[in-house]
Amino acid sequence: MNVGLALYTLRDEMEKDFKGTLEKVKQVGYQGVEFAGFGDHSSKEVKAMLEEIGLEPWSSHVPLEKLRHDLQSVIAFHKEVGTPYIVCPYLTEEERQTKTNYFDLAEELEEIGNQVREAGMVLLYHNHDFEFDTFDDEFGLDILLRNTRTCNMALECDTFWVEYAGHKATEYLAAHENRVPIIHVKDMKDGNIPFAEVGEGKLDIKGIIEAAKAVGTKYFIVEQDVSERSPLESIEISFKNIQSM
Repeated sequence: MNVGLALYTLRDEMEKDFKGTLEKVKQVGYQGVEFAGFGDHSSKEVKAMLEEIGLEPWSSHVPLEKLRHDLQSVIAFHKEVGTPYIVCPYLTEEERQTKTNYFDLAEELEEIGNQVREAGMVLLYHNHDFEFDTFDDEFGLDILLRNTRTCNMALECDTFWVEYAGHKATEYLAAHENRVPIIHVKDMKDGNIPFAEVGEGKLDIKGIIEAAKAVGTKYFIVEQDVSERSPLESIEISFKNIQSM
């Protein structure tokens, strides 16, 4: 199983020591990473670091505004790094109020995704919980998926947020066969901070992973938005627990 890490988990560490943090990720045992920015490093510098360390660049979260207004630069950067998936990570509150918002966004993402595909990469959309708000009995997320072609946009399913929204991640995955190349593997606990190390919370992680494999998911990316431990300790616990599964 391809197990990687969302570097958003280590955002503070990455800001302080970009290369050193990547080296620690590799030392834990992760095969690949998902970027959430590159600091002030060039694409050539990032590529060289990854090759030296032995990490694969699986995906990268790029703000929607940058996809809208600087797409060719985004494509060129990620093509040089060797990243196969470019991910739209988040919608502002103003962009997700109505069914029309989602229809309009789907039209935008279809065009963005077409250009990404022509460059040899794939556009993904990453969900939170708010995309499970319903409009005429349809999830906002499903409006996006129904109104974009599979070749131009797929889903990076954040299984934590599916469950947080009150739905079964296993069932949602099963309904989207061959449309989910990547999932975020995250665990949940009760309390003010709902995020837990993978295998330390209450979600059926093994069941989620098996459901994802069944629909064609290739990459399993650990993410922990907030931790009560040090983030580096958290990513090690999550990795060991996944390996034991």
